[in-house]
Amino acid sequence: MSEPKYNLEERLLEFAVRVIRVTESMDRSPAGVYVADQLLRSATSPYGHHGEAEGAESRDDFIHKLRVCYKELREARRWLRLAQRTPLVPKPELLAGVVTEAEELVRIFAASIRTAENNRPPSRAKRSTPNS
Repeated sequence: MSEPKYNLEERLLEFAVRVIRVTESMDRSPAGVYVADQLLRSATSPYGHHGEAEGAESRDDFIHKLRVCYKELREARRWLRLAQRTPLVPKPELLAGVVTEAEELVRIFAASIRTAENNRPPSRAKRSTPNS
């Protein structure tokens, strides 16, 4: 059986790897250390939280874990954009691809949350759906 074209786990893993490489190349000034730390935490946690979502105990638990991934990816996207505009990395122009991937992952999780909420049994109250 061939590997599916769309493998979210693999995309999250590769995103985390790319961000680790970015943070390792960041300037070690106080600002660089702070941004690297925040970016590292927010960009790598969705990989683990996605694994938790796969083992969710209920629909609500699943949605909650997806929302955690979504929130962390949005935060990572902001830290990446900040790193693009500051002299914290040697070649900020090379961050465009990882910023684009962050944007795509945010949209994927927003759509996944909407789908999960729309497929929730009707007796459940619906929360507002993210718009990326």
